Amino acid sequence: MRLQNKTALITGGTSGIGEATLKLFAQEGARVAFTGRREELGLNLQSLISNSLFIRADHLLREDCERSVRETMNAFGRIDILFNNAGIVTHGTAEETTEEIWQQTMRLNVTGVWRMSKLVIPIMRSQGGGVIVNNASDWGLVGGKRALVYATSKGAVIQMTRSLAIDHGEDKIRVNAVCPGDTFVDRWVERGDFSKHESVEAGLKAMGESFPLKRVGNVEEIARAVLFLASDDSSYMTGVALAVDGGNTAQ
Repeated sequence: MRLQNKTALITGGTSGIGEATLKLFAQEGARVAFTGRREELGLNLQSLISNSLFIRADHLLREDCERSVRETMNAFGRIDILFNNAGIVTHGTAEETTEEIWQQTMRLNVTGVWRMSKLVIPIMRSQGGGVIVNNASDWGLVGGKRALVYATSKGAVIQMTRSLAIDHGEDKIRVNAVCPGDTFVDRWVERGDFSKHESVEAGLKAMGESFPLKRVGNVEEIARAVLFLASDDSSYMTGVALAVDGGNTAQ
């Protein structure tokens, strides 16, 4: 029970890495507020997980960021952990990236992380400390092909993580980033990523061949890394960008 008596706020918690982290945090004893845009999914998860609160929010919007923090405080009275997980994956070169895609990606992946951090830091300071974990990407460390704005945004998240850690170490607020590599999520199937393969399994096997571990990750593996960064197991770590990528950035 590494998060006993802790309250966590997870953005983008209704699916993928966010959902896996929500479930793991709850298993480890935390009270967890989580946000998402899909109300039906959120309310269903809330009904299944004790001491959880779903908050419908779009982190492109300042008022939704503010409301998510306010409703968490109203429900639980404190915020010990913030997992900035909400984000969008976009593809394209500089020429292929439209103004709209650039603005939306940067607003959600970068501005949303800054805004949520800004909102919780005074709360954590008044409590005597806290932990912020930002979801970045291995492509924020090394860049990615035909992912210009996504890689740019995640590189910015890593630099924001380091700067926040420097600024708020004296407040006993630790700030780290998890940098997942390719991690299987349901939306890959929904958007037809494996349509050229005879099965999802065959597509995953082909994708994983380029990594040292010869496979893609799963959301539970990323969630365990987030738990490590959020708990006292990483008590002497701040400003770290932790790659959880099957060895991709080692190549």
